[in-house]
Amino acid sequence: MARILAIDYGTKRTGIAVTDELQIIASGLTTVATKELIPFLKEYIAKEHVELFLVGEPKQMNNEVSESEGSIQSFLTKLTKAIPAMPVKRVDERFTSKMAVQTMIDSGLKKGQRKNKALVDEISATIILQSYLYNQ
Repeated sequence: MARILAIDYGTKRTGIAVTDELQIIASGLTTVATKELIPFLKEYIAKEHVELFLVGEPKQMNNEVSESEGSIQSFLTKLTKAIPAMPVKRVDERFTSKMAVQTMIDSGLKKGQRKNKALVDEISATIILQSYLYNQ
């Protein structure tokens, strides 16, 4: 089997999480400056066998798309041109940032550490990936 890679896209930085090769465990990988995202993904899939990209889909409480969806669609267009053979699925990402902060609190991280937005993005990507794995 191959890994699944989850992307919590942001206009400044993007959180990335990945499964193990058996697709059992979701782990935070890193946070990447969004302008470096596609080169990072190309380099990663050249080294690791990845079969699927998951991209968070921000929705509002009434199930309508969030205003950030426009920038995500632009990214998806670039991604499918850069890596056309890789399938992409979308996953509802409502509440992932709040869940990420709560995870940080539960882990005992101090308030200053919880302000690390890059870590929040990486944990959010992990939550998106775990959600997908649980719902398969």
